[in-house]
Amino acid sequence: MMNRQEKKIALTMKSVEEKSSNEPFNKPRVALNRIYTKGGDKGETSLVGGQRVPKDDPRIEAFGSVDELNAFLGLARVSCQEAGKPQLHALATILLRVQHELFNLGSILATRPGDVHPKQARVTDAEVEQLEREIDASNADLAPLRSFVLPGGTRVNAELHAARTICRRAERLVIGLARREEVPGEAIRYLNRLSDALFVWSRWVNHILGAAEVLWEPNQAASGHTRD
Repeated sequence: MMNRQEKKIALTMKSVEEKSSNEPFNKPRVALNRIYTKGGDKGETSLVGGQRVPKDDPRIEAFGSVDELNAFLGLARVSCQEAGKPQLHALATILLRVQHELFNLGSILATRPGDVHPKQARVTDAEVEQLEREIDASNADLAPLRSFVLPGGTRVNAELHAARTICRRAERLVIGLARREEVPGEAIRYLNRLSDALFVWSRWVNHILGAAEVLWEPNQAASGHTRD
């Protein structure tokens, strides 16, 4: 027979399990008690399935670039929060969601296909479609472009452009990985849409902040200036 405390614990555990079963992905099971393990001192690291691979393995390169992108989005998100505009606070909320999605993407990229759990975190077409809706909504506020744009005008614009270029690199690396190993198609579609979203958001923040876009002017190069 269970006492009252044991029954309470059992009911709590059952509630947590039921809630988890209704969610699309498993909760993280991480215990970071030690930060350095010396396990990577010989230039290898572990995949989710436990396999040891070189740190320059294409799979590591792919999710490493996704991690780098996540860090740059953190910078852009802080800049949005500090800008003092409600619209940019809304974008900061979107960027935080994207950071979670990128971690989900990193999870699946760090796992060989045979080791993927049915409820393992990943990106899906739902995330791709949400980005498409957000691209369309932001782009509706913008004037058509008559030239390419250069990063600048505001700090957050430049940070979003930096994130965009990292996103493109991550996309290239994931495509390269897909030539060697199985990669979910949604992973490539997500990065492709996210790079488009970052481009539109970079323009949109300048619009909201009243900053002029920096347009590409070919004749602003040194060779385009008249000399006496």
